[in-house]
Amino acid sequence: MQFAIKRDILLRSLTFVQGVVEKKNTLPILSNVLIQLKEKKLSIIATDLDIVFYDETSDVVISNEGSTTTSAAILYDILRKIPSNSELKFELKSENKLRLQSENSDFNLLCLPTDNFPTFTDVFEENEIILENKKFLKLLNKTKISISNDDTRHYLNGVFLHISEGSGRNFLTGVATDSHRLSSSSIEVEETSNFNPIILPKKTVFQLCTLLTENSGQLSMQISDNKIKFSLGNMKLISKVIDGKFPDYKKVVPTGNEKTLLVKGKDFINSIERVTSVSLDRKEGVKLNINKDNIQLSVNSANSGEGNEKIKANFDSENLNISFNSKYLIDIASEVEDSNLKMNLKDSVSPVLIQDISDKNSYYVIMPMKI
Repeated sequence: MQFAIKRDILLRSLTFVQGVVEKKNTLPILSNVLIQLKEKKLSIIATDLDIVFYDETSDVVISNEGSTTTSAAILYDILRKIPSNSELKFELKSENKLRLQSENSDFNLLCLPTDNFPTFTDVFEENEIILENKKFLKLLNKTKISISNDDTRHYLNGVFLHISEGSGRNFLTGVATDSHRLSSSSIEVEETSNFNPIILPKKTVFQLCTLLTENSGQLSMQISDNKIKFSLGNMKLISKVIDGKFPDYKKVVPTGNEKTLLVKGKDFINSIERVTSVSLDRKEGVKLNINKDNIQLSVNSANSGEGNEKIKANFDSENLNISFNSKYLIDIASEVEDSNLKMNLKDSVSPVLIQDISDKNSYYVIMPMKI
């Protein structure tokens, strides 16, 4: 195996690989990236057995075809430190040694046989859903903030994707919840046949966000019995889905919250961040004393002191005192597109509905705290 390639092309693939490869060394081969040369193309493949990442390029000069696996982390670290636009020359000297040369640099990297690298033979439905890259990225960003980290309820450790209908149109809806907060966002889609509801794992969600942020173009989505495949240009991401039943989230979405609060989102975030500075615990509860034309925010920490601040707001009801986890409020407010944050409240103990005036297809629910 022998080939030459520009450093920036290979580094781009290896950057995405870093989030996929197994770092715990339970199986050494899973820390490696598969480098494969055939049919005038270079393929890069990485997996942790739950996610598989593929990329291929024809921007490569191949002298001899072949394949090998080597440490993804080490190869990435070397390429990261080689000057941009450098030419890289690779040659497999033996089954366990890959030589890399670039200008005055010369490396011999240890390899593992490709026979040990996992193979995948999944068959996906021919029907695919075509998604606009940036719209799907927005859906994931708005929902991932509420993914649970509680492994005892594994079915909450991801984003629930399903088809919903409204006004005669079809939507792909994403929902996540950790039982303290809930995020929901929908985007309109055309083809929805054969798409059964799935729960997309947290790691896959974050990998997709990285992939979609760095790439443009249309994204296609296909499913099999227990996996889902995303294709974007020459890149593919295949992931297992979470085996479990997502709860009926619509039951927790409040419908009778008639008290409306409007506040400037940036002012609200900045104020929360300032008053919570007195506490080392970023999950410290923040108290809101809501009046007709302002909100008084306060944090009282037994270990470090207290902080108070008043900001302008519009509230269409009598005074209301309510407390929230400050981090949850900031996470949600940061995803709202409109300059104003709209909160629909009932009382100091009931779930609060937060809406995005600029995105009618997204909303959030947050539970108050008892302080």
